[in-house]
Amino acid sequence: MADDHSRTRAGLWLGLSAYLIWGVMPLYFKLLARVPAPEIVAHRILWSLVFLGVLVALWRRWAAIRAAAATGKVLITLIVTALLIAVNWLVYIYAVVSGHVLEGSLGYYLNPLVNVLLGVVLLKEKLTRAQAFACLLAGAGVAVLAAGAGSGLWISLTLAISFASYGFLRKVVSVDALEGLWVETAILAPVALAYVLWLQQSSAGQFGRLGLETDLYLVLGGAVTATPLLLFTAAARRLPYSTLGFLQYVAPSLQFLLAVLVFGEPFTRAHAICFGAIWAALAIFGVEGVRAARAGAAPAA
Repeated sequence: MADDHSRTRAGLWLGLSAYLIWGVMPLYFKLLARVPAPEIVAHRILWSLVFLGVLVALWRRWAAIRAAAATGKVLITLIVTALLIAVNWLVYIYAVVSGHVLEGSLGYYLNPLVNVLLGVVLLKEKLTRAQAFACLLAGAGVAVLAAGAGSGLWISLTLAISFASYGFLRKVVSVDALEGLWVETAILAPVALAYVLWLQQSSAGQFGRLGLETDLYLVLGGAVTATPLLLFTAAARRLPYSTLGFLQYVAPSLQFLLAVLVFGEPFTRAHAICFGAIWAALAIFGVEGVRAARAGAAPAA
């Protein structure tokens, strides 16, 4: 029982750290607004591979990576997750640099609801009545916001489905966070490298042309990309998927505040209703989680 509590506590801190980083990430991508989204994604992949390779070497995990790559089921799953995360990166960066941070935040508000659905349907996780009500309340709030999303709704839906599917597959595949992420980036790296080289050769690439500061931001994308993903995949293996889903509301809440308070995107009545409903659902889910933890601790005592 003590080991379970320690594992859950560690998962909560890992997940919270990942979502805090993702929550403020629009600030980073705004610094790269002059670079096209596909080129940013390509550099994210290449510099992530370098950053992760250093970690793998320091922690001596090459044997585990070879084992993962040699297992057919694991490798096929990682190919699918690599494609999912590439789509997610591309759409999210496009949303930020094109002034659709609110649509991006809506996608990550929808994402936890998809997580809960996957956890209940595919992993047979159980929800209490209070948790089920919280899901309905959050879903109602998101529905109100979705009704006013207009042409940007495709951004929200793509982000929600791609990342929820990515998180689910990474939870069930038998590979640790670092090894899995390195294999994913290695799968994507040849295409990313070919694209960057083509851009540079055709003089369309921005690397080396917008100044040293922009180049450093692109290189920094490796650490910015890999760190929260490592934290997330580690948390996903320690927490029930429904809990991880609601914890994820931290990131879109921060993105939402940045969109309205920093980037000046419009704040409508639909946004206000959605924001209130989601935080009310979070409060219900949090109270229920504390109650369940106390109930579980009583027999142990």
